[in-house]
Amino acid sequence: MAEQMKKLAKETAIYGVSSILGKFLNWMLVPLYTYVLANPADYGNVTNLYAWTALLLVVLTYGMETGYFRFANKNKDDANKVYTTTMIAVGFTSLLFAAFCVVYSQPISNAMGYAKNPEFISMLAVVVAMDAFGSIPFAYLRYKNRPIKFAALKLIMIFTNIIFNLFFLLVCPWLVIKAPTLVEWFYNPNYGVGYVFVANLMSTAIVTLALIPDIIVAKYSFEWALLKKMLVYSLPLLILGIAGIMNQTLDKILFPFLMEDKVRAANDLGIYGATSKIAMVMMMFTQAFRYSYEPFIFAQHKDKNSMAAYADAMKLFIIFALFIFLGIVFYLDIFKYIIRYDYWEGLRVVPIILFSFIFQGVFFNLSLWYKLTDKTIYGAYFSIVGTIIIVAINILFVPIFSYMASAWAAFICYFVMMVISFYYGQKYMPIKYDLKSIGLYTGVAMVLYGANYLVETPYTVVNIAIKTVLFSIFLVLMVKRDFPLRVIPIVNRFFK
Repeated sequence: MAEQMKKLAKETAIYGVSSILGKFLNWMLVPLYTYVLANPADYGNVTNLYAWTALLLVVLTYGMETGYFRFANKNKDDANKVYTTTMIAVGFTSLLFAAFCVVYSQPISNAMGYAKNPEFISMLAVVVAMDAFGSIPFAYLRYKNRPIKFAALKLIMIFTNIIFNLFFLLVCPWLVIKAPTLVEWFYNPNYGVGYVFVANLMSTAIVTLALIPDIIVAKYSFEWALLKKMLVYSLPLLILGIAGIMNQTLDKILFPFLMEDKVRAANDLGIYGATSKIAMVMMMFTQAFRYSYEPFIFAQHKDKNSMAAYADAMKLFIIFALFIFLGIVFYLDIFKYIIRYDYWEGLRVVPIILFSFIFQGVFFNLSLWYKLTDKTIYGAYFSIVGTIIIVAINILFVPIFSYMASAWAAFICYFVMMVISFYYGQKYMPIKYDLKSIGLYTGVAMVLYGANYLVETPYTVVNIAIKTVLFSIFLVLMVKRDFPLRVIPIVNRFFK
């Protein structure tokens, strides 16, 4: 069992290089956007359009990543056929989507409020199509236990995106002044936020080309009967995925339509989008965990000790999630400099969003029961409940409380989804989670979080020192109960 947990932790760490480090680097683009873009409303446009792309990416993959893992593990002799059938299906639908959006970009942009820039829609449609298709070769890398190549390609995408952003938003404006003849043939100084999307298109195209060896590695075959079986399994996951991503992005999609003052709506959305990036550290961790956990649960399903492994994984996830939560809220006086000072009014949403991400991560951990019992329709039901909650709260309260309503909507949404999934999971696939330890860690974290406000002083340095002591208390608890120094690699050398 210990070896299984070590393997899961190792792969989570490797996937985390692409997820955590990569998103951290993208996270560091936020200061660039907040300083270079004219005002928070411009960043609000970026937030809105990327919310749409996140939703569309889920639609275009329609649960086939998980379907691929399920059917490839179910019959390993047909794994190649499963892979190529999945690629052909997702590739065809992605191509159709991109072509439609490019041809009808003007009416689509008119409806979305970007009538002056239909090319935004065309560029993002092509990006989403390439990402959707590329998700299957990336899933293939995970299936083949090749986390290093997976991480390397993800990092290439991120680094190229950053380089292109810096080039278009910093280097080109400087060259326009110093050596205009070098860039005036392709660069428009007034295009502004459009270059954010140009950079994304270029970086995605580069990684799609880099995936070609893993796209052509297999002998191609396509089987309708297999695809139908995969769709029966995966389409409920599409509903789950749509509802799930809507729970993450719907507030940012709806926000411009819920406030009468459109200027304030764009400004507030920019503030909400920028401050939410601080909480994205938690999302980075949950995503890294997901990349390794999903193949893990299918591979371990037939093992007699699988239930204990699932319970251990849940406990470890929650412990590290609480550790990250405390680290961010205790050092928010440092993290806030990620964004420009006129966005700081939105920092109050950070603890709320962090906990919504924790609930989301626990919900994903709990999802193993309906994935392994082929009751994926339950995941769709739970996510629909969450979507109803998030839509209702946003519609009712955003006009009154602005983005604070959106933050609390996400919190309540994921909490309810987590609770009902746990209830039904214990009914259909009972797992003896270590609720005593989970409760202890959660209780201590909440006490320390509350103490954080009681010891607040006018001096930032003193506050950071006190919060470091509080943070150390949780760290000591972790070491004493579950992570003794003698078993931690590298550190254990000092005990020999």
